[in-house]
Amino acid sequence: MRIKMLLAALVMLGSSSLAMAADYYVDITNRTGYTIMYMYVSPGDSQNWEDDVLGSDVLMDGVTQRVTLTGYNSPNFDIRLVDEDEDSYTFMNLDVSSEDIVVTMDHLD
Repeated sequence: MRIKMLLAALVMLGSSSLAMAADYYVDITNRTGYTIMYMYVSPGDSQNWEDDVLGSDVLMDGVTQRVTLTGYNSPNFDIRLVDEDEDSYTFMNLDVSSEDIVVTMDHLD
């Protein structure tokens, strides 16, 4: 009987952590005067940058790009943008559920 209760508790725990995964999005507007070539978005608790979400696309000055973030347990993300001159703009631990980004030269690293 104890083993059945333990297994049931483990199943409930596993399914509750899956239920907490959510989809988020962030709108990023480029107001730097330069073309953004790379956009890296990683969970706020990650030690590494994930792949470039722009792929072969770019984010032209004055344009807004929506980035959809699927299956994460937290709305906190680190975001790094790299422009055509290889200058970077980094936003750490941004709560994308309540904030979008308008990146300007004031955000230059």
